[in-house]
Amino acid sequence: MFQICRNQFAPPSKGLKLLEQNFESALAAIPDGYGEGVYNGLRYGVMVRNSRDGKRTNLVARALGGGDVVSFNLYRLRSGVPSLRPCEMPAEKVVAFVLGYIPDLPKS
Repeated sequence: MFQICRNQFAPPSKGLKLLEQNFESALAAIPDGYGEGVYNGLRYGVMVRNSRDGKRTNLVARALGGGDVVSFNLYRLRSGVPSLRPCEMPAEKVVAFVLGYIPDLPKS
């Protein structure tokens, strides 16, 4: 089950569980701290912060050439259910961004 803001629960389904796993995997692939990358053909600056206890992840992304912003907190509850809290935007926008964002490779 995947909780999305304001204590609204989506019905359990295999597709939803897969979305949750894909979302968590894609989010984990975005490096902590500040980085840049591409989403939907645009460059974004992205800041990811994880709490020390691993129970909260915060992401803020801004399009470098425009005004688009993506921002959310993901809480990992004691129940094991992740709780996605988008910041004044639809959850679908957040999920699409995390699944489609391609971070730049680290410079060697």
